[in-house]
Formats: sequence, structure tokens, C-alpha cells
Amino acid sequence: MTEDQPPFRDPELTRAARVEDLLARLTLDEKTALLHQFAPAVERLGVAAFRTGQEALHGVAWMGPATVFPQALGLGATWNEELVRRVGEAVSHEIRTMRARDDRVGLNVWAPTVNLLRNPLWGRNEEGYAEDARLTSVLATAYTRGLRGDHPDYWRTAPVLKHWLAHNNETDRATTSSSVRPRVLHEYDLRAFRGAVEAGAVAGVMPAYNLVNGRPNHLSPALREHLRGWTEQELLVCSDAGAPTNLVDAEGYFDTHEEATAAALRAGVDSFTDHGTDASVITGRIRGALERGLIGESDIDTAVRRQLTVRFALGEFDPERDPYRETSAFDTPGHRALAQEAAEQAVVLLKNDGLLPIAPGRRIALVGPLADECKLDWYSGTLIRRSTPLDGLRERFGADRVTFADGADRVTLRAMTGGWVRVPSSGRAEEAGREIPGAEGALDPALLAGRTDLPPLTCDADGAGEATELALTDWGNGLITLRAPDGRYLSVAEDGYVRASADQPGGWVVQETFRLEEHEGGHLLAHAGTDGYVAVAADGLKVADHGTSFEIVVRERGEDAVARAAAGAEVVVVVAGNDPHINGRETEDRRTLALPPHQDRLWRAAHAANPRTLLVLTSGYPYAVADAQARLPALLWTAHGGQAAGTALARVLAGDISPAGRLPQTWYADDADPAGLLDYDIIGSRQTYLYFDGTPLYAFGHGLSYSTFRYDGLEVGPDLRARVTLTNRGSRAADEVVQLYAREAAPRVPRPHRQLVAHARVPLAPGESRTVELTVTRDELGHYDVARGAWTVPGGTYVFEAAASSADIRRHVRLTIPGDTPRARDLPRNGLAAADYDEQTGTEIVDRTKESGDAVTPLDTGGGRKAGELLFRDCDFGDGEGGVTVEAAGEGEVTLTTADGRTLAVIEVGATGGPYDYRTTPRTIIPLSGVHDLRVTLRGPLRLARIDISG
Repeated sequence: MTEDQPPFRDPELTRAARVEDLLARLTLDEKTALLHQFAPAVERLGVAAFRTGQEALHGVAWMGPATVFPQALGLGATWNEELVRRVGEAVSHEIRTMRARDDRVGLNVWAPTVNLLRNPLWGRNEEGYAEDARLTSVLATAYTRGLRGDHPDYWRTAPVLKHWLAHNNETDRATTSSSVRPRVLHEYDLRAFRGAVEAGAVAGVMPAYNLVNGRPNHLSPALREHLRGWTEQELLVCSDAGAPTNLVDAEGYFDTHEEATAAALRAGVDSFTDHGTDASVITGRIRGALERGLIGESDIDTAVRRQLTVRFALGEFDPERDPYRETSAFDTPGHRALAQEAAEQAVVLLKNDGLLPIAPGRRIALVGPLADECKLDWYSGTLIRRSTPLDGLRERFGADRVTFADGADRVTLRAMTGGWVRVPSSGRAEEAGREIPGAEGALDPALLAGRTDLPPLTCDADGAGEATELALTDWGNGLITLRAPDGRYLSVAEDGYVRASADQPGGWVVQETFRLEEHEGGHLLAHAGTDGYVAVAADGLKVADHGTSFEIVVRERGEDAVARAAAGAEVVVVVAGNDPHINGRETEDRRTLALPPHQDRLWRAAHAANPRTLLVLTSGYPYAVADAQARLPALLWTAHGGQAAGTALARVLAGDISPAGRLPQTWYADDADPAGLLDYDIIGSRQTYLYFDGTPLYAFGHGLSYSTFRYDGLEVGPDLRARVTLTNRGSRAADEVVQLYAREAAPRVPRPHRQLVAHARVPLAPGESRTVELTVTRDELGHYDVARGAWTVPGGTYVFEAAASSADIRRHVRLTIPGDTPRARDLPRNGLAAADYDEQTGTEIVDRTKESGDAVTPLDTGGGRKAGELLFRDCDFGDGEGGVTVEAAGEGEVTLTTADGRTLAVIEVGATGGPYDYRTTPRTIIPLSGVHDLRVTLRGPLRLARIDISG
């Protein structure tokens, strides 16, 4: 360091000392400006501009061409943390390389999403790894380690985990509250985040839009009470986009934005993502909060300190020492091979009655709406190269052996007022076709929908012979897309005209989807993106308030084309599933687990024409396909597999590799099987493989192979080290995913049927045997004891199961483990926190205050009447007569009874003045001693915080 350089430029000083020096040199206005996502440069100190937020869920997103890996759900299906680590490493190399070319590319990456896949109807199901907290944590740790890099001091990128906390619905996501009792919080939701944080692999978290227990996640006391206690490093908390404003505008949680911003800052939000690049709104609110005394300069310092710590870790102030500064790995042969390897490992074989693998030389009919697609999602990068199933199968089996039909209905449109709809020549034939632009100067397909330089569709009265035949694909829930002969989708630009201009449906508002509404003997074509209707105008088709009625003339049904192709083939491959931008995505949950009816008809038509039909489901979600499972000889599933998806699928179908993906979540048989989308109590409502009491279509961990495996000699020692011998009994090299589950043999509280405690993906040559060692941590066997307010591992007998899935147990052993001794709740000493119940009906948890704490309120039973019940087991009332008081807000009645129905007390709660105005009721004598189960009935619009017993 030279004499004129300040200490924060001295790499020999500790990072903390350098951060403090720089912090002290910043003015209050400069520090305030740093709290917005787009932090400006501080030129007088030579500090560059910085922004938080670079999407990198399964590749670099939104910044143009990059290697596209399988969706996060697909990476979850590999059950291979080492593979996932390598994917994270490749993504971070590409981020650094792209950053060197374009300073808009950020090094603070918002990935991965570790929200648990509790309910498969969640619109963002594709973004998560698994429904299991341990598997999610292991994979998240691996991915973030890859993103972070392995240098002890400098980070290649700084990953932020999404979305804190208990977030698994898009429906009303900014206003709904997840009721999460302490057991679910500690045993499920927190565990998904904790592993990566404790491993030192993440820079921070992003709070979710939703509320938890009545309090917005951007005010979550768990940030302070749990997250920051898991590590000694500074963690950066970045708000989700627009969420700070939601605290007032959508949620009405505060009256003013100054109050809301101050509360979020005090709760631990360090970077505000709001109002795009316009920082003036947030900085104005912060200054207003300062003027009102809602925050002090020290609150701003705390947030800026965390931001600067991350920037120092990224090497910003030590360019000569930054080990990742010269990274230039982008679209390398290694990255391409890794994308293919990941896609191959993600394929899950659901059923196989001998149809697979497909022998060389077979005539194959490849059919279905995804048979020639390589779909991207909202968090994908732009493809540099792609492989669809059609590409893959033609390359692997020969183009002359593969017949293709997409299964779309071929239709023409005739305006009921006269004239046929035509797609004019675009004059841009060179842009049509299958070629994907290279990395340099590539055009992002997501931008094509907004083009206005192409001519709009016309409606001419020249006769049906001049009509353009369109491919109509029904995606379910009434949504269709229409595709022109050159492959472009009909889309609506900002000027309202309908053009064949989009390579794919996409964008934040999808402009390529329509609905057919019966009208005056024809159909109106409703445009989903604008809620308008397609109308015939003098200068072309455009969207208006009132539409033209069209006759839909079907030239050929998709089922007929599929049946014709199937009849002439030796094997039929139906590729069905979802478009990631339609019927399930960010902002939109799914409505059903069923396949779209049209796709259901396609596989049935193919099977009727040729019994040697298999179904490949390519989707970010599970489907309820019980009929297909019962009737078809083979089924496979894969998440959208990125740029190498087609090659990977073809290699699996051909038997070049044996499939070894495993389902990372339960596939239910029917819509009635999973609990409600907004029911977050997985214990009480019996959700996920942990508690589900029914029979799933496919169990968590399910996946078949072209080989068979024998499990022998399971042993689990007192040190919880497990050993099991696997033998590949087949003639093919194959991976087996050995899964180790554990369960308490005789639990005194509801515990999982079984819970994953270790796993390994093991490659085995034909005939090879290998002894696999798996280590279980003792805490994996425990649960959160609400009576003690602490994690507990009960002493007793545990069953350990070596399994091929959660429903396919191969070997088991019992082991007695010393542990904690359960004890009754000491009511005279500790009382009862209302949210620490053992069971409940008709209640939800709400916020005790706006800053912290929980209370319980009854739900509406109809007609404005509110009632609910809590059960507290094993309550010790002491040795004699005691008195009871309750702490509550609102107005209503609290009734205490024993489990056998004896009424102990009926306590009236008078109107307290507001939901946060808690009062303690007068003491009521209850003549009870000893240990009993206690039932607490709540009636009326009250919030119960505590019950206390005094002698």
C-alpha cells in the first residue's frame, strides 16, 4: 500500500478492519444510496457501482447466451451432490467470464431456490430441488459451494438463497400467510436453509413475498433469531423485487412507507430491490425514517457493513489478488459435456415392462407437443445450442427410422363476418427454422414477441384456399397457442396487432396464449395477455375490447396424425408435459395434477394404434397419470433438461446409459391426495412422503433401472455409521441410488413414517459388488420438542432402512440409542405459549406483535362465527389448586377442558381495543393437579398468546 492509499485498500489488513475503514469514510447520503439494489459509485473514494442480483438458477439467466443446464428440479432428480457442485462451478465461471465483457452481469447471484416442494401445484415447483429438507439442503450446499469457489478468502460469486421462508404458493403470494407451527418451522422449513449457511457457502438470503404467521417475511424475526446465529460471517439479506413497497400497498401492514422501510431495515434487510433502477424512492423513504427517528445511522451502518463485506469477498478492492479475475471459461467443451451428463442423470424411469431400451433399427414414431421442443423457463439463459427429442432420436437411431407428428390440431380461421385469416410472408425467412444463433450477437427469443416490424395477420375474403393453416395446441385450462407454418407463434405486441413473431411463448406477461369462447355460432379469440379479444380491422388483426367471432375449421385432429404415425411404427414415443410459461410458473399456480385433456387423448390414440407405446413426461411438475401407469408398458419423466435434453433422452431410450434419476418429490394419484395449497402444516395435514397416509402413484425416491440390484448386510453402529453392500445383478453398467431412512419405533408424538437421513449415488459395473458407507448425524433422528422449546433426540429404538425408494425397503435393522427422556410440560413454571400446541383444528398462527412473537386465532366457521381448538399433551398442573390466566387480544371466549371432557374454566376476554393490544385476564381457579392432556377452545375474534398457571 502506498502512503496516499487509505487502509481499506490494504490487503494485509483483516477484512473486518478494511470494511470498518471504508464505512467510516462514507457520508450518510453515500451510505443511504448503497441500500438500494443499484448502488451508485462513490467516485471520490474510487468505489465502483454495484448491484445485487444476478439470476443463476440453472445457468446464467437474462443476460443473453449461456450454457443452459437442466432445471433445478431436474438437478434434484439426480440425487448427485457432486454433479450439482460441478454445475454450480461451471455457472459461476460463465458469470465471471460474462462479467468481464458486460458489467451489467452481477457477481451477487440469487440462487438457488431452496423452498421445499411441499405441494406439487406450486407454480414454481421447477425451481426447487425436493420436497425433503435434507436432500434440498445437501444439493443447495453443493450448488452454492460450486458458485462460491474453493478459495479460502475470495469468492467467485456470492450466492443468495431464495426465498426465506415457508414459501410454496403463487396465488395471492404478496398477501397470504403461511401458518407454520414451531415443529414444522424447525423440522422442515429452516432445515432447507441451514446446511448451506453453516457450510459457509452462501452470502445471504432473499425473503419471500408471503407472510409467515401473519407477519411479512421481510420483517421475519427468524432472520435474527435463527439465520444469523448459524454462522459467524456477515450475511446479506436482499429484498425480493417490490416487496418493501408491498408492506404498505398490498399488505397494508404499515400506514406509511417510512415505517415499513425502517421496520424491514431493523429486521435485517440490507439491500432494497424496489422501483427498478430508480433508487430515489427507497433512499427518500430511508431519509424520511431517519427524520422521524424510526431508525438511526447505526441501522444503516449495519446494512452497509454487510454489503461491503460481500464486495470485499468478491475481490472488488483487490483486483491484483482476485484469483477469479482472469476466468474465461464459457461454453467450453467441458460445460457442454456437463450439461449432457446432468440431463442424462436427471431422467427417471417410472415404469418398464420390457419395452425399453429400444433396440437399434426399430422404426420409431415420435409424437406429442414436446417431441420437437427444447423449452426454456423464466430463469433460463438464451440457448447457444439445443437438442430436442426429435434431434436426439434422429441422430441416435437414424433420421430415416424416426417419424414425427407434434399432435397439434391443424386449423384455419374464418371470420363470421367474412374472410379467412392469413399469415403474411414476413420477408424474414432467414430467421425461421431450427438454427440457434451463436454466442456472439445472439438474439434472445424472448424479445421476438414484442416486434412490430413484421406485418400483422390479415383477414381476406379470397376463399379457404388462401387461408393459413395454423397448429393449435391446447395446454389445458382453456389456454391455447397458435403456430404459423414457419414455426413462429402468434403473439401480440404493444401496438395491439397480432403477428406470427415469437419463437416461443414467454415473457413476464405471456403474449402468445389465447382462449376460445363460444359466441354467435363461432368462437371469440380471447387474448390472455391483455384480456382483450382478437378483432378484424382494416389494417390487420388486432386486440380490442370487442372481438370478431371466428369459425374454427379443423383440417386434421392431432389424434388422427398421431394414430397414423403410430400405426406404422415398431415403437411409439409420446412426449408430453408442460410449457414452463403456461399454466404454472411464477405468479401462477397450477389448478390440477392431471395432464391437459388433449395430451391425454394423444397418448390414448397412440396406444390404441400401437400397444408398444411409451410416455415421456417432460415437465417441471409431477402429474397424476394413473391410467397411463396402468395401461402403458413404459413411462419416463424428466424436468426440462436444458440444451442437451434431446441427446440425453435418446441415449437413455437406446440403452447407452441406464436411467438412474430418482423422484425428488411424491407423485400423487389424484388431485384429492395432497392437502390444500395454503396449508403449510405438513404434520397436521399429513403432507409429503414423511406423513402422507395414502398410496402415491410414485413414491419419493422412486426410479427404475435397466439393471437390478441386491442389498445385503445392512449394519448401523452406535456411531451411526451405516454399511450396506450393493450388487449389480444385471448385464449393464448402472448407477444405483441407495437411500437410508430412519424412523422412531414407538414415538410419543407424531413423527414421519420414515425420513431420509443419508443417500449415495453409486456406479456399479455388471456383477460388481460394493460396500457403501453412509454417515448419519444424531440430530437427524430428532424433532423439535414444543414442551421444552428445544431440539430433542428421544432415547429408544430406531429403525434404519436401506431402500431403493421410500416405498421400496430392501433391508432394515433396529438400534437402541440413548437420548433425551420426555417429560411433561411444567405449567406452573413455564405456562403455555399458544403456538406450542401438539394438535389443532380450525385455527391459524398470527403475529403477536409486528416485530416478534406468535399468537393463535380461530378461523371463520361460517356466518362470521370463529371457533377452533388446541390440544396440549402431557400438561403437569402441579400438586394442588391453581389459578389460570390467559394473555389475549381482541374479544371472545377461551374454554379449558381435560381430554375426558371435564370443563376447567371458561374465560371471557373483553374487547381489548385492537389485534396487538394484549391483556391478561383475571385469575380463575381450576381444581386440578397432576398430568393431563389439555384442550383449549377458542371462540370469537381473539388472539391467544399465552396460558399461565399459578399456585
